[in-house]
Parts: sequence; C-alpha cells; structure tokens
Amino acid sequence: QVQLIESGGGLVQAGGSLRLSCAASKLAFSNYALAWFRQAPGTEREFVTVINWSGGFTNYADSVKGRFTISRDNAKNTVYLQMNSLKPQDTAVYYCAAAYTSPTSLPVMPDHYRYWGQGTQVTVSS
Repeated sequence: QVQLIESGGGLVQAGGSLRLSCAASKLAFSNYALAWFRQAPGTEREFVTVINWSGGFTNYADSVKGRFTISRDNAKNTVYLQMNSLKPQDTAVYYCAAAYTSPTSLPVMPDHYRYWGQGTQVTVSS
C-alpha cells in the first residue's frame, strides 16, 4: 500500500510564506511524476504544479508562477512546495499526488495520478 502524507499547512498572513512537504512510503519515488493540486470549498480540484522524475522539468499554473516552487528529493522520498507571496486566493486544501509515467512527462490532469495524499489545509488571511 502506497501512502502519501502532506505536512506543513497552516495559517499565514497575506504576503507570507509556507513550505509544504509530502513524504511517500512503499513507492519507487523516482519513477513518478509528482504534483500538487489544491481544492477550495465549492470548486473543482485544480492543478498547481508538477515535477518530473529527475526534477529537471517543471510546470506551474499561471496563478502561482513566480510565487511557488516545486522540488523533490528522491533520496528522501519527499516532494516540496515552497509558497511565497501568498494571497487569500491561495486558501485551499493542498494535495500531493504521484503519477506513474514516462521520465519527462508532466501531467496536469487529476486523472493521470494514481496516488493521492489526504491533503493539508492552507489558509491565507487578508
């Protein structure tokens, strides 16, 4: 059984920073693209960012470009999301996800992802 566990969520003021972590167990971590999605109340789950197997390729939603950074440490089976210049609009439950795919693939649709974490709440106050 594969387990993805997010951590690092919390309450932060607008303009502040937060770093999320997602640790995986029982997973050949480097064989998966890793992504962050988020979901606010009353909305569909949306793509935030993704990183490929090696970490050499990334993609970001337009809404977070220049503010968020995804990274991974395959030796630690962990993916990170550094969030800077946070806005109230960033408030959501953030989920990490893993997709078994080709080495350079950067899937953005949720249905490409096989494994999901339970989510961590990020709240940005105005």
